[in-house]
Amino acid sequence: MTWQADLAERARAAMPAPMWEYVATGAREGVTTAEAAAAWRAVRFLPRVLHDVSSVDSSTTLLGSGVSTPVGVAPTALQRAAHPGGEVAMARGAADAGALHVVSSNAGHRFEDLRHDGPWWLQAYLPPDRESARPVLEAAVAAGASAVVLTADTPVPGTKLRPREEDWDGVDLTWFRRNFSSPGDARWAADLGPDDIGRLKELAGVPVVVKGVMRPDDARRCVEAGADAVWVSNHGGRQLDRTAPTCHVLPAVAAEVAGAAQVYVDGGITGGLDVLAAGGAAEVAATLDRVTGELVEGMRIGGCPRLCDTRGIALAGPVTGH
Repeated sequence: MTWQADLAERARAAMPAPMWEYVATGAREGVTTAEAAAAWRAVRFLPRVLHDVSSVDSSTTLLGSGVSTPVGVAPTALQRAAHPGGEVAMARGAADAGALHVVSSNAGHRFEDLRHDGPWWLQAYLPPDRESARPVLEAAVAAGASAVVLTADTPVPGTKLRPREEDWDGVDLTWFRRNFSSPGDARWAADLGPDDIGRLKELAGVPVVVKGVMRPDDARRCVEAGADAVWVSNHGGRQLDRTAPTCHVLPAVAAEVAGAAQVYVDGGITGGLDVLAAGGAAEVAATLDRVTGELVEGMRIGGCPRLCDTRGIALAGPVTGH
């Protein structure tokens, strides 16, 4: 059993059954969710040789914040249902690993409780009444959020066949609060457009990242509208099923906005909630450190002393077997 599989099994045993289903279930038939990890494993590398890799540096800068690793924690709601420490434990573990922590706007803890030594960003869904987002954004920035991540791929929440609402009976969710109190689909804006990027920057006063970008033309539109970075994401396969794996579209998106904005990617990497439920802050830090260690080893063997040297060592597309 791999360490990732072992971690997932320990997480499954530790959290309530409906919470595990919430983490593991994608939209509709779950095609995209099921493909994510395998898509990354299919990528092949072209190692560089005759380069000095006696010292390898995995550190980088994300919108002005220095981090020890490019591996970070993506936003996920309901973390307190997975582990009592919730986002507080996740924040502590990320900080201990020198990693970025992106916090859901529907966090189970107050933003001011998330203060720690590492950088953190707020993930946000803009509501139909854009101005109603201001108190949440101001509270997050006041508590130390140094950027806002606009989730752009959720005009409405995608249909998930499990878990059912009644399955949550017996699970304590009394702590759960939504930062946007509108009922039903009114929490999401179906009319998001490029102008919202500039509007969000004005409301928050910090850099804006657009998450959910899967197309080069959309990436260009985001940057032209003022986005400081674009985040390649298919929402973990939890929005539109049969969306392409993120690793297949990442090269084209990165090439489209090269030099104009930073580009991030998620999908197919062991989930933060698996890590959190299995062991709290210490497990978060240990897993981030382990993933970074694997990256450093790959950089060394691949002839890449710096992160920027890794550009071009992966084949443009996945390998197909027979």
